Amino acid sequence: MTVGRGPLLALAAVWLLTRAGMLLLLIRDDLGIGGVGSEVSLLYRYWYGQFAHGTFPPGDVTWQYPPGAGLVIMAPGALPWLSYFQAFVALALLADAVVTVALARADRARLTHGAWYWALGLPLLLHIPLARYDVQTTALAVLALLALTARPAAAHRIGGVLAGLGAMVKVWPALALIGTPRGRTTRESWTAAAVTALTLLAVLALLFAEPLGFLRQQGDRGVQIESLGGTALALARATGLWPGSVQFRFGAFEYVGPYVSTVGHLALFLTAAAFIWLVFWRIRAHRWTAATPLDAALAAVLLFTVTSRVISPQYLIWLLGLAAVCLTSRATVMRPVALLLLPAAALSALAYPVLYEDVVAGTWQGLAVMTARNALLLAAAVVAARRLWTATVTS
Repeated sequence: MTVGRGPLLALAAVWLLTRAGMLLLLIRDDLGIGGVGSEVSLLYRYWYGQFAHGTFPPGDVTWQYPPGAGLVIMAPGALPWLSYFQAFVALALLADAVVTVALARADRARLTHGAWYWALGLPLLLHIPLARYDVQTTALAVLALLALTARPAAAHRIGGVLAGLGAMVKVWPALALIGTPRGRTTRESWTAAAVTALTLLAVLALLFAEPLGFLRQQGDRGVQIESLGGTALALARATGLWPGSVQFRFGAFEYVGPYVSTVGHLALFLTAAAFIWLVFWRIRAHRWTAATPLDAALAAVLLFTVTSRVISPQYLIWLLGLAAVCLTSRATVMRPVALLLLPAAALSALAYPVLYEDVVAGTWQGLAVMTARNALLLAAAVVAARRLWTATVTS
């Protein structure tokens, strides 16, 4: 399917219909465990009040985000005629629409399917995307990658600026630059990203107290029940091989007990190993296509996701957005990865909020869902890394 005038109208209709369904689910907010929107109405709204007093949340263990995230949390204040919750959801929908339009423009030039993938893939996460700020972060990464693949040199600097902004909001968009071609594009985009991030950090440090307090909270995190390490512990507990339990800590359910710290340290080691592999890949890579920056970004974020101590459902928003960008290029090698991410997204929403009580309790139903979801993510990461290497390094 190409994106011309007729399909564009169909795309707009599908987007409106699916987003209306997501909005209805959020308004009802009674699916499974319910309370998906409470993170916005309670937690984000509380943080907004802290920013109004000129400080990042002091000593708040749930604040684990770079200082740029404060801009997203404060943004609903720009719509004073709406409640905080209404304004936040409206801005999330606006970011979603921007991503869809940007992908559709790229598809129209290349006769590809990224916009359809995003429009139909995001609703697999039900109403979660409207009640988290990950759509806004993903929009920055998507626009950065699309700018990096444009012809004008100025666009590459814009891509770096957007990636730098995204990194200050949630770190991972910095990985959008991992696959930039060597030479001028890399120099200009990486410099623009670094200057943007440092400038924004300096401004926020001048305006608000405790801008780096998130580092302390982030370092104390344990092994969340939805991570790959958490699934391994859950299976061990279900078979009687591990005597640990689940506790609500640092804003999430985590495992506590013997060997949990070992699992957490192993996750950090694997994250470091993933970073080293990406550096090694970049040194060895000698073939670049128009899709290489897009494919490398998806592979990198997947590797960091599966090795993380935390894999929340909203992480799939990032992966769906990056997969959609890959699909705007006919040269991409990530089509199998994009297909694997669709059932992974659906299972993520099934785990939370639909069957979250089972996931927390460690029932066989909850274990089956989490094991299947994490197996798909692990398979996607392995396939992405292998196909990236084969396409760019192997003769």
